[in-house]
Amino acid sequence: MHPTGNLVADTICRTAELGLTITGAADAGTLTIIDAAPVAVADSCPDCAMPGAKRDHVRRRLVDLPVVGFPTRLHVRVPRFTCTNPTCSRKIFQTSLPCADDGATLTRRVTRWILQRLAIDRMSVAATAKALGVGWELVNKVAVTATRNLVYADPSHLAGVRILGVDEHVWKHTRRPGEPSSMVTVLVDLTPLVDGAGPARLIDMRPGRSAEVLRTWLRERDPQFRAGVQVVTMDGFAGYATAVDHDLPAARKVMDPFHVVHLAAEKLTGCRQRLQRETTGRRGRKDDPLYKHRRALLTRTNFLTDRQKQRLDLLWDTDDDYVALQVTWAFYQDLIGAYGHPDRSRGKKLMTRVIHTLHKGLPEGLEELAQLGRTLWRRRADILAYFDLGASNGPVEAINGRLEHLRGIALGFRNLNHYILRSLVHSGQLQDRINAL
Repeated sequence: MHPTGNLVADTICRTAELGLTITGAADAGTLTIIDAAPVAVADSCPDCAMPGAKRDHVRRRLVDLPVVGFPTRLHVRVPRFTCTNPTCSRKIFQTSLPCADDGATLTRRVTRWILQRLAIDRMSVAATAKALGVGWELVNKVAVTATRNLVYADPSHLAGVRILGVDEHVWKHTRRPGEPSSMVTVLVDLTPLVDGAGPARLIDMRPGRSAEVLRTWLRERDPQFRAGVQVVTMDGFAGYATAVDHDLPAARKVMDPFHVVHLAAEKLTGCRQRLQRETTGRRGRKDDPLYKHRRALLTRTNFLTDRQKQRLDLLWDTDDDYVALQVTWAFYQDLIGAYGHPDRSRGKKLMTRVIHTLHKGLPEGLEELAQLGRTLWRRRADILAYFDLGASNGPVEAINGRLEHLRGIALGFRNLNHYILRSLVHSGQLQDRINAL
């Protein structure tokens, strides 16, 4: 190849950063084959460091980045040497390439490229493998191995975690009896988001949903990490609260507002359904007043249209059988109003009033509201902590939503270990570490 053409080709393919120079190229249909040679050749024996005598050459085949949309193969002419030290156990050795590990089939920058496509471009493993012209298994193996090293082999991965979010996540939807648990416990670092330094990041996932799962994970962390966690946000699951009480006694628990409101909404819906059965003897139909207004009942008062407000007022005024529903709805709206108050200290007072009112006792016929009151009273410290700290599990729910998107990209997962590592690539905010590979 002409020297000028060699320079242009090296520039286009960026082989200089590989420590290679292009000596030829060929079009192999679906592949682009590039012949190359090392720019610098090390002739020292890797065992005894003595210089070797040149023996012959071998051709090493490597997968490299696509060129102009076509998969690329590097055919590198690597010299081999005979060790000149008669006492050395190694007789023959070949030059190691700076661009790839010995025995590897991919250049190192392909590993970085694979992770960038998965983490930044949100590509599937199948699409990434097709772009490289290799098999799905190879790309997936490279991705999960590199992610495992980036996360679990990096001592700084858990550094600075002060606000920890915990939630459950369904990683595989199945109705087959005997299938292993489809639930995992998701652990998210909320510190960057609260500090304004960046988005929340997924830091780990563990199979199962129980107090023991979270306790085991916390016990595996060093004392410095556990001492640094000041706040733990969670849903209403008592198991997570128990684990935090045992292993992070100094941390403050925050029961997320979304789950508190969702719990109240469940009780409101339960009351509506009970009254529907008591008044009609059947489930709701489209023309039944309670069924027609089911969405309006769950809407915050400020967001109701004038027509919806009129319909609800008419519902309360026309039938005394719905008094229990009206009372439950009023408490539901008060609870939302406490969270929505612009002054958190005032919101905390409103929430305290709701909790204490429900705890004092309610007349008969308000079974669902009484159940809600018992739960709120039992978790009152965790609920009120939100107004002091402002931390919530909302970003954790957002990450759960992104993981649902990941499952759609991959058309589902069957291997939980692969799912966890792919989730860390997808939502672990590893971009800077990936780009530094």
